[in-house]
Amino acid sequence: MFESAELGHKISKEFWKKEVPGVREGLLDAQLDLFQAKKFPVIILVAGVDCAGKGETVNLLNEWMDPRHIETHALRDLTDEELERPQMYRYWRVLPPRGKVGVFIGTWYSVPLVENVYGTIKNAELDQQLERIIRFEKMLCDEGALVLKFWLHLSRDEQKKRLKLLEKDSSTRWRVTDTDWDHYKKYDKFHKVSERMLRSTSTAESPWTIVEGTDPRYRYLTIGKAILAAMRQRLDAPEPTCHVEPIPPILPTIDNLLILQTLDMSKKLKKAEFERELEKYQGKLNLLTRHPDFKKLSVVVVFEGNDAAGKGGSIRRITQALDARQYRVIPVASPTEEERAQPYMWRFWRNIPRKSRFAIFDRSWYGRVLVERVEGYCEHKDWIRAYGEINDFEEQMVRNKTVVVKFWLSITKAEQLKRFKEREKIGFKRYKITEDDWRNREKWDEYELAVCDMIDRTSTEIAPWTLVEANDKYYARIKVLKTLCDHIEKALGK
Repeated sequence: MFESAELGHKISKEFWKKEVPGVREGLLDAQLDLFQAKKFPVIILVAGVDCAGKGETVNLLNEWMDPRHIETHALRDLTDEELERPQMYRYWRVLPPRGKVGVFIGTWYSVPLVENVYGTIKNAELDQQLERIIRFEKMLCDEGALVLKFWLHLSRDEQKKRLKLLEKDSSTRWRVTDTDWDHYKKYDKFHKVSERMLRSTSTAESPWTIVEGTDPRYRYLTIGKAILAAMRQRLDAPEPTCHVEPIPPILPTIDNLLILQTLDMSKKLKKAEFERELEKYQGKLNLLTRHPDFKKLSVVVVFEGNDAAGKGGSIRRITQALDARQYRVIPVASPTEEERAQPYMWRFWRNIPRKSRFAIFDRSWYGRVLVERVEGYCEHKDWIRAYGEINDFEEQMVRNKTVVVKFWLSITKAEQLKRFKEREKIGFKRYKITEDDWRNREKWDEYELAVCDMIDRTSTEIAPWTLVEANDKYYARIKVLKTLCDHIEKALGK
């Protein structure tokens, strides 16, 4: 795969002087068009062999392009904040919005590559991490991003020559570290693992471009022209024919059995029993968060359910048991303008909690396969692929020792009508009832089918759904608290 990158490509000064002005002008024009249109972001990865010119290339791109609309991220050592979250968190939080260019010199390939070369992870784990990266990049592309990946290559002899030249010059000696020489000693291993990585992750949506790094002029022009061509092709592509995609019918299961309809909605607790159980499980939850090993965990609690099912009341019973510094309640509504400029999952990734913290979501990423699906706010292909993206997201949290607890609070249609009418009558509850609530009620059957589909596709062994019979608020609140305690207790190995 690297053979063509070791042919000694060179560019003369005359050709360089002739070509550069046109490339620079083209890149600036493309950047301006991108910023004005705000149709998609551009994500550029610059990776490759040590001393192949990655830093110099990124510096030149910043010189050639408008710095107001380009964001450069040279991610190296993990910060304390990043260490406490899944590996991909550090990249999600700095993704460029639509209309901007993001350049990454420390990429999501760096860690698995180095870990495999040094034996920290085996080939099987490397393949798993690469597969997750492939799905991540596909999701970015499906959300509209233009992902451009460049691998800068040097031969073994050329890399050694570069290292010695840098060490010889007192002004550049600081750039050569013991780690660079350690990597050089493992050149053959890096070469082998890199080729395996490049072959498996060069996809139709985001292929790799391998560039010889020996001659700077060749390297700069090759990458500059490739970026310009890709941006212009996307910007100049004709708008797709505008048509309203019919919403596919939400079909019931073959046996017409819906899991929500199997719940025993008559379950109740008397007030005295509720108060005893509330004190018991709130106390237990508080003690669990004080366990010495809880500092190694984080907790994400997801609340979904019918309108007026009691999500807010259940959340309050959880937070009453916690230190206010220990949790955040994240109410999820329609995305803001900033959130709409990013991939759908961005606003949820950025709210993943640190260790020993809770993030409690009142509504969540499941909106895409519920409200957006039923109301037709996104296309069929978008909510269908969301199931896999959601499962990936939750798997990454669990792998990072996050306890993911998901509740669906279910009430009957008659109970919902009763609660809606009560909310309209009681002054301090009127804010809880909106026109959207009444409109959603008209699509009760469609939502019920979508919920059952969601549970079937996303109730996994590592992040199962807990269905809560919520016609009786006392019963629902205790089931929520008890289930949350059980999950945390299990994670603590108690």
